Amino acid sequence: MYGNDHIPVHHVPGPNPNSKPIKRHHSTKYYLQRVQDSLTTRVSKMVCTVFLSLLAIIGLITFIVWLSLRPHRPRFFIRDFTLSGLQAQQSGPVQITFKVDARNSNQNIGVYYESMDGSLYYRNQIIGSISSLLSPFYQGPKNTTKVNGVFSSATLTISSQSLSELQNDKSDGSAMLALELTSVIKFKISTWDSQRHRMHANCDVGVGPNGSLLPIYKDKRCIVDFA
Repeated sequence: MYGNDHIPVHHVPGPNPNSKPIKRHHSTKYYLQRVQDSLTTRVSKMVCTVFLSLLAIIGLITFIVWLSLRPHRPRFFIRDFTLSGLQAQQSGPVQITFKVDARNSNQNIGVYYESMDGSLYYRNQIIGSISSLLSPFYQGPKNTTKVNGVFSSATLTISSQSLSELQNDKSDGSAMLALELTSVIKFKISTWDSQRHRMHANCDVGVGPNGSLLPIYKDKRCIVDFA
């Protein structure tokens, strides 16, 4: 018999390590949700795979088309340039003639040219201009167009001072000028036309004492820029 000063202690048995875990039974709704989530994940992965595959195919096709077309801007070469009528101790009528080759080196791309203009510069000052040097034309792939022009007294605006300096430079062995050809062009690929581009072909030329193009500038490639 226990006294009143004793607190009864009840032993709570712990889990039996040898006992089997209690199995939980999930409802049908739970399993349906699991199946739905799995299907959604698979569909999302499939859509992403298809989308990325399409992007890869489009990129590959674009790259192959670019390689096959190999687009190049037009190429210009100075073939001849002659300054006549400017003799030592004489300031007579000046005439400047030039010959330039415009080359389309593309294999499958044509070029539409609007009218082409020409300008002549000496010491960064314009001294002559020609409007409608060439009428609008189409240049097919792997084709060369001859661009010939003449700057005469009617198209030259050189001052007497610049004319004297030009004469002195030529007499000293080298007179440096710059020929600029400008036009608006479009590229044509099959039935597709590109947007219009303002083209500038800048050709550096140098003439000797006899007024002819110096050998170092013959067949020199001009710099072509788009505005």
